[in-house]
Amino acid sequence: MIDLHAHSSASDGTQSPAEVVASAAAAGLDVVALTDHDTTSGWDEAAAAALSTGTALVRGTEISCHSGAVSVHLLSYLHDPAAPGLLAELDRSRGSRLRRARSMVERIGADLPLTWDDVLEQVDGEATVGRPHLADALVAKGLARDRGHAFATVLSTRSPYFVGHSAPDAVEAVRLVRAAGGVPVFAHPRAVLRGRVVADAVVEEMADAGLVGLEAHHRDHDATAVRELEDLAAALGLVVTGSSDYHGAGKENRLGERSTSPAALEAIESLGTLEVVRS
Repeated sequence: MIDLHAHSSASDGTQSPAEVVASAAAAGLDVVALTDHDTTSGWDEAAAAALSTGTALVRGTEISCHSGAVSVHLLSYLHDPAAPGLLAELDRSRGSRLRRARSMVERIGADLPLTWDDVLEQVDGEATVGRPHLADALVAKGLARDRGHAFATVLSTRSPYFVGHSAPDAVEAVRLVRAAGGVPVFAHPRAVLRGRVVADAVVEEMADAGLVGLEAHHRDHDATAVRELEDLAAALGLVVTGSSDYHGAGKENRLGERSTSPAALEAIESLGTLEVVRS
């Protein structure tokens, strides 16, 4: 069983990288990918855990992108973490996330008893600060019931407190991943409940730039969306993946609830610069 999308406390998950791998092993996974937002800081810890648990690790990153006004998330697998182009873009994205978070806290703090220190209490070490940390702070202060409630109200993109952040164009991000020796897969491309999604023409542009796969099997896709994505992948010669998008206690998603075929993983592994970590 192969799950190619999971987050740790290096970004917005609630478990350490080692704990994510241990949880993957306990869930019966043969392979798990650690794909924290815009960072590779959890890779070493997760790799050590993979060697001790026997669950193989695919090292990855989830890159925040955009196509026009539409948010796009791109999974990059097995890339060189020192590749200058992608490294510089991830650094810029993390800096923008930090500035965005500070600005949102200032806006919220004008109306609600929330401070930057409250947010920092929810951040593990050098993790990328994001809206989930603000959500956890709101919950800790009794200003929201849970993360979902916080995102539906105070942190909503329609909220007066919302602030955007800079991110690369999705087609350019695909090129950066390929230049870094990585394997780009479009994460939850039809997750309409999260907001607007891109047209098939954008996916075609991404494919022309080197996109390798579509994450079709995801809890945010209904049966119709899955079929449409499978058909689109077939038409464009892309692999199809499935993943949980696990965040620990931060979301209801459970490890292994969606999975990727061994053939798809083999295709991804054959194109990546790094090897899958196996004991």
